Amino acid sequence: MKKNIGKLLSLAFTISILLIVVFYNTTENVKLIDKIETDKVDFENIENKEIASNLQSYQLPEFSPELGKTFTGFKEALGFKESQNDYFRVNQFGYLGKYQFGKGTLRLIGIYHPQYFLSNPELQEKAFIANAQRNKWVLRRDIKRFKGSYINGIKVTESGILAAAHLAGPGNVKKYLRSYGQNGFADANGTTIRHYLKKFSGYDTSLIKASKRVKVEYDRA
Repeated sequence: MKKNIGKLLSLAFTISILLIVVFYNTTENVKLIDKIETDKVDFENIENKEIASNLQSYQLPEFSPELGKTFTGFKEALGFKESQNDYFRVNQFGYLGKYQFGKGTLRLIGIYHPQYFLSNPELQEKAFIANAQRNKWVLRRDIKRFKGSYINGIKVTESGILAAAHLAGPGNVKKYLRSYGQNGFADANGTTIRHYLKKFSGYDTSLIKASKRVKVEYDRA
């Protein structure tokens, strides 16, 4: 009997965590996946069926060095750097999800519902691709011009440029490249374009096709 009561209390605690995430009245970081074991959660009792469906069907990927320099390796390494691949994280500055998107960037690619975005891992993956496509179009001439060259001792690669654009925006990356590293940038945490150029160098990003007006299509009831 005591064992059953313990299980019921554990289940009640888990569902409480999920409901907190559903209503999300805080911008504190929430590591949801680390706190639940999906095979022990009664998803049918979660009030918000959309959140329940997303959580039930989506597993948080773990970054693995075995992915190598593939495109999957690129986006998982970048996601790990941004949030430790936590789809439900909101940092102290309000950046959202696995890839830590700002609301302004989301609007540029057609996403106007930040809370829905935060609850939907599939949409976050689509957003990452769309933003990379847009950045690649904006930086297409700079990629062609600087790829293979060295700036501040770092070899410039397409993947490094795209990662730096995710960090700083394509405009700041243009300024950095065209000034040969003299016009620097650091985000609120002190992370620099140079650091991202080095850390994400040499990945295969050929799957990203440059697109000027890319928009993410999604249904929101």
